[in-house]
Amino acid sequence: MRTLSGFIFSNLLGWKITGRFPDIKKSVTIVAPHTSGWDAFIGKLYLNEIGLKYYVLAKKELFTFPLGILMRAVRAIPIDRKDRKTDYVDQIVKTINKSDEIHIVISPEGTRRKVIRWKKGFYTIAAKANIPVVVIYLDYRKKEMGIKGVISDFSDINSVMHQINDMYKDVTGKYPEKFSLEIMPDK
Repeated sequence: MRTLSGFIFSNLLGWKITGRFPDIKKSVTIVAPHTSGWDAFIGKLYLNEIGLKYYVLAKKELFTFPLGILMRAVRAIPIDRKDRKTDYVDQIVKTINKSDEIHIVISPEGTRRKVIRWKKGFYTIAAKANIPVVVIYLDYRKKEMGIKGVISDFSDINSVMHQINDMYKDVTGKYPEKFSLEIMPDK
């Protein structure tokens, strides 16, 4: 899979990889901008090519037969955000704590539409699991994808969001008008 993904990502699509994924066993890995359905396809090729043991989160409703088979094959973990009795953050933290190696990949924008507030679940998961956030970008103008940085200090969410904002300020999504740098934590 790694060789095939690399061939498609680099040779067929013409994308290049920048930076090296840090030598860590666990992370919450955020990827932005998320302005197109193509982002997931390109992102999966990239993650496969770098050999990352990653999982993505997806709404529970996508896990019914037959789609559920595909969702598990693409390393998706079902999340039930409608069940108020179950804290999905705690479920994910428990999964992280039980794993020797796991990288949870999240698009913090939560949608392909333009938003002014990103979902803060990635921050809460990383802080509760005491693991770093790895910041990955995909830039359609430059046709490159890679690491922007690693954040380990979760003492102030506003500081974290400003760091992330600075990392993404020069990145161009497939549809630039749908990507917002007005990154503010949910209240």
